[in-house]
Amino acid sequence: MKVALVKLSSLGDVVHALPAAAALRARLPGARVAWVVERREAALLYGNAAVDEVVPVDTRGWRRCLTPVGAAAVAGALSELRRHLRAARFDVAIDLQGLVKSGLLVAATRAPLRIGFAVAHCRERLSALCTNRRVTPPPAARHVVEQYLALLEPLGVHAPSVEFPLPVNASAEERMDEFLGRSGVKPGSRLVVVNPGTGGADKRWPAERFGALARRLTAEAGASVLVVWGPEEAALAETIVGADPPGHALLAPPTDLPELLALLRRASVVVGGDTGPVHLAAALGVPCVGLYGPTSVERNGPWGQTWRALASPDKRLDSLAVGTVFHAVVDALGP
Repeated sequence: MKVALVKLSSLGDVVHALPAAAALRARLPGARVAWVVERREAALLYGNAAVDEVVPVDTRGWRRCLTPVGAAAVAGALSELRRHLRAARFDVAIDLQGLVKSGLLVAATRAPLRIGFAVAHCRERLSALCTNRRVTPPPAARHVVEQYLALLEPLGVHAPSVEFPLPVNASAEERMDEFLGRSGVKPGSRLVVVNPGTGGADKRWPAERFGALARRLTAEAGASVLVVWGPEEAALAETIVGADPPGHALLAPPTDLPELLALLRRASVVVGGDTGPVHLAAALGVPCVGLYGPTSVERNGPWGQTWRALASPDKRLDSLAVGTVFHAVVDALGP
């Protein structure tokens, strides 16, 4: 059996879909599994034992190509992708995203069985037109991880446990150990990793509050605080690290995905909004304090520890007080 999984982005969403690939590998070991994913998130899947082939696409780049020359390049890339998907002769294609663009990619496979969510559960309802087996997750499937796993039921695949296959890169692990050693963070130290960036302003806790949290953690909890950051987030991270008085937090170096995973593995607690690094940390089993405003903790909270997430009562993140977050982090740190 040849199976195409379509889950394009974002990083946190791809993390949440990893158990579906792991379940397919465990229950259908002879199946060949390909994953269609955005180029930026593809690094999470290369070398992953649950996936036989990674098919990277660049829909973000395609949307930026507005010139005639750019449009011609996009048309060529789409044509090549369509040929590749058809030549693979997939038996099954699964739309894990529920968007029109993911649905169109599922349709482009021409797989006889095309599985997706029922209309009411699609993020964009028109995507259901591209599938021919539509699944309504059971009421017990409240977290998005469980909802993705429900899409495997037409294949007779049930996951008795949830597994997140994540890569380990020895050289990245060594580089991050060297960085922490140079920064004075000893093995076994209480290390709180803070991720202030998010995909949208409504999911972002104010930078000055992250700074105040870092000051309290270093002064009152004896913790080291490390601020990690992603593309276009350097200024935000530097604002937190440079807040008066300086020296209460460390600025992480630029990291690729294997290096970020290495830092998260060394954390005692990870703090951040509804964003990829927090979900990566939860998948690694690291204690997480998620900060939630407009998104649902029940559906999108850190897997396995949604009880640790803090939900703003009015869905505005600036309503979460520094003291509330501080006490939640101290509780997660333990004695």
